[in-house]
Formats: sequence, C-alpha cells, structure tokens
Amino acid sequence: MGRKVYLDTAATTFVSSEVLTEMLPCFNAIYGNSNSVHSYGRDALAIVDRARDRVAHAIGAAKSNEIYFTSGGTEADNWAILGIARANKEKGKHIITSQIEHHAVLDACKQLEKEGFEVTYVPVDKTGLVNIAEIIHAIRKDTTMISIMAVNNEVGTIQNIKAIAKLAHEYGIIFHTDAVQAMGAIKLDVQDMEIDAMTISGHKIYGPKGSGCLYVKNGIKIDNMLFGGSQERGKRGGTLNVPAIAGFGKAVELAVRDMSINQQKIKAEREYFLKNVKEKIPYIQINGHPQQKVNSIVNMSFEMVDKESLLMLLDMDGVAVSTGSACTSNAVEESHVLKAMNVESEFANSAIRFSFGKNVSKSDIDYAVDILVKSVERLRSISAFTKAGRK
Repeated sequence: MGRKVYLDTAATTFVSSEVLTEMLPCFNAIYGNSNSVHSYGRDALAIVDRARDRVAHAIGAAKSNEIYFTSGGTEADNWAILGIARANKEKGKHIITSQIEHHAVLDACKQLEKEGFEVTYVPVDKTGLVNIAEIIHAIRKDTTMISIMAVNNEVGTIQNIKAIAKLAHEYGIIFHTDAVQAMGAIKLDVQDMEIDAMTISGHKIYGPKGSGCLYVKNGIKIDNMLFGGSQERGKRGGTLNVPAIAGFGKAVELAVRDMSINQQKIKAEREYFLKNVKEKIPYIQINGHPQQKVNSIVNMSFEMVDKESLLMLLDMDGVAVSTGSACTSNAVEESHVLKAMNVESEFANSAIRFSFGKNVSKSDIDYAVDILVKSVERLRSISAFTKAGRK
C-alpha cells in the first residue's frame, strides 16, 4: 500500500506528542501506586491530582472531587446510567433518553429494563435533533434521569443540552450527557449548562485509549459499579492507571486550550472536502443538521452505492473512513441513528462517515476525494450493470 489518509478521527485519534511526553515518566520513573502512603505513592498521587484539577478546570466543574477517572467513555456512560438510576430508584424507576444515543447508553438502559425500570426513547427529527417537546411529553412523576448526548457520533448534530438540562431541573430530574464527541469540538461548562453528570473519553481528543472520566456534581447520588477498593473516594475500586490518567488530563487541557485554532483548521478541511465532493460526485446526500453540527464529522450517502463495498475500496487505496460508530462496525444492520432520523434505506445503506482531525492536509483531502470519486464511479457502474441485467 502506498499513501495513507486517516479520515476517521470520530473513531479514535493518535496520541499527541505533548500527551505522550506527559505519560512517559509514569511508566518507569514515577511508577508508584497512587494509593500507597510512601513517597512513591505520593508522587503518583500528585500526578493524579494534577490531572483531576486539569479536567475540572477545563469543564468548569465547581470542585475537582467531582471528577471520577474511568477506563473510558463506555464505562463512564454505563456507570452514569446504571449508578444514578439504581441510587435514586426510591424516587422512581423511569428514565428518558434518545433513540440515537451511543450503545454504551442504550445497552445500559436495556439492562435497567431487565431490572424493572421503564425507559422512554424519545425520537429525533430528520436532522438528528431531539425535540424538546417530545421530552416534555415523556416526563412522568417517577422520572429520575434524562440522558441526552451532546454531539451525535455518527452525524455530528449538536443537541440543545443547556435547554434540556434546564427543563430536567424544572421537574427535579437529574441530567446526564455523553460528551465524548463534544469535548474539544464545542465549549463545555457543566455549571453554565446545568449538567449533573457528564462522560468524557481520552482517545477521541488525542489522548490514550482506556482513559476517561465521569463528572458527577456533588450531591448527586450514584451507586458503585466496581468494588474492591477505596479508590476514587470509595466510588470506584481498582488501582488507578496513572499513565493513562496523566495523559487524559493533559489531553483535556490541550483540547480546551487549542479548541479555537483546531476548529478553524478542521472546518476549513471539511468545507474544502465538501466543495470538491459536491463538484465531482452527483447524487449524494448529507445527513445531519445543516448548521447545528460539529466541524469534524460529515455523514454522506451515495446513491446506488453499497457502503461496505465503498469502505473496502477506499481502504485498499489507503483512505480510512467508517460506516458509523466503530463500536458497532462489525454489525451489518442499518445504523440505528440514521433509522431514527428516517433516512431512506437506500441512503442509510450507502452512508459513510468522514471525520477530520488537526493533522489532515489539503493534499490528503485531494487524494481522498480522488480515490472516492473513482470508487463511487466503479461501484455505480457495477450497480447499473446489475440493474440492467435484471430487466
């Protein structure tokens, strides 16, 4: 294989040099257990505390002790959904979420249903936006939590999180948001946005895989999911992954520090890509909200093209993209996000997600568009031949 172009940053990113530099000493120089009372442990704990302060500051948390480190977004989402619901079940056993959430939220809600909870999955409009009126209609006296993602990972639509959180609090309901795709893409301030619990992942923001956190506002009741130790103020047992935490804290700090300049660059990449694709490939459809969206994600359907075949052709020429969430990439069924948006099956089955990062060059995009044009033309010629042969 010759040239390679990576357009799948919504799935994961490389670890930035600044983050890697922050992590390296934790592997062989400052390697103590952060729960140990001796100097080795205290040195490791200082790194953990610094990372916790960095994350708290970056998201506008009132106190650093509202940050709980996890192994990533999935654990944090699971913990938020299961932990908050179970801890507050004496108030009610009804949860509200949306049909387009990440499976880390949806599958946790399915588990709650097995435990006797009731979950309302509110619909979205054709742009992927949750209708607040649908949430109001779904609220009941026994509703204890609403969980709506900040940015959809497949189409990039930005939800009206502040308005939904405010609505939740008017009814005395706890509000959680999955902000995995939002971190570094939009401003997140948990106090201003009235967020009670929020999920962040490290590997989406040029940090290490296996790192993340759950923000939980002080006073919010949440049950433990992991037992066996007093770590994380008794809420999550297990020896802390100090290198990952150090890298995660630095990645969050950098995501906020560099957000403006990164987003300007990524927006330019996206607009250049779209301009070229629209000029060279007919019969396409852009999925998601036309304005209320992050810069990094473009979900595009190609009429008369099979998405899996297109993905493979692009990969053969070194262009890495995806057909949706990497967590469900082995599944062949239609995207639950596009289905909820009522995207026609023909377009849903030809949808490709292109996601841009801070290291993509203009020549990278030129190459990717050239390969995309050739691949689409090839697949459409086969499709046209097949259809003609069936007549």
